[in-house]
Amino acid sequence: MTVFENMAFGLKLRKTPKGEIKKKVQEAARILEIEQYLDRSIKALSGGQRQRVALGRAIVRDPKVFLMDEPLSNLDAKLRATMRTEIIKLHQKLQTTFIYVTHDQTEAMTMGTRIVVMKDGYIQQVDSPQRLYEKPVNMFVAGFIGSPQMNFVDTRVEKSGEDVLLRLGQTRWTVKLPAEKGKLLLDLGYLDKEVVMGVRPEHVHDEAIYLDTFKDSQIESKIDVVELLGSESLLYMMIDQTLFIARVKPRGNIFAGDVMRFAIDTDKVHVFDKETENVIFN
Repeated sequence: MTVFENMAFGLKLRKTPKGEIKKKVQEAARILEIEQYLDRSIKALSGGQRQRVALGRAIVRDPKVFLMDEPLSNLDAKLRATMRTEIIKLHQKLQTTFIYVTHDQTEAMTMGTRIVVMKDGYIQQVDSPQRLYEKPVNMFVAGFIGSPQMNFVDTRVEKSGEDVLLRLGQTRWTVKLPAEKGKLLLDLGYLDKEVVMGVRPEHVHDEAIYLDTFKDSQIESKIDVVELLGSESLLYMMIDQTLFIARVKPRGNIFAGDVMRFAIDTDKVHVFDKETENVIFN
């Protein structure tokens, strides 16, 4: 089939008048910017162009809901990024509900207005992308949203004077919690019990201003791997035999084997119950 015939196929099965078919196909082709390909064979198109034809075949039927099941999974990374933008623009133009299934959390975060996070067939959380990122309800959601994923470290709740601390594993490093968060842990009976601390790589800092601000919430470790990504650097280290990642501003003078000190932004720390893995506070 040609592109036109492919997009018109569903309408022909419905016995739609030829004039209406032509009008709907041309309108869909205009929206998808594939008007110049209508007379071409599907075989002559690139992967991205074929995906647009598939979308066009759905658009001409004027559905109330679009269901897309991992439509970009077979495309290369550059084309996936382009098609993500195209589908977002299409959604804005059509003002129609899209239900989009994906295992790619980047697609979910960039394209979704509401995200349903599922595990083993059960819904874990339904929320906006930003709320999922900032207020995950459990460790699965916290680890699934964000790249690199959130750091998780087993900690013990301790009290020093009026301060509530999280001791990282068997290390000497502790994180001093804000007063209201510390009080919540005490009120819920977590003193001297183990909990899981979660902190995103972007909330682990090596800059002087953070080291001065969070003097009571610092760690020191040998850097195992440095990934220079142009706009940022990812630093991989081990804290109490647990992988820990810091996302910092790019510097050319950080090398594997260096010992560095980091401050943890305690305003952004998440704490989870170790047994249920449900959030205690964000």
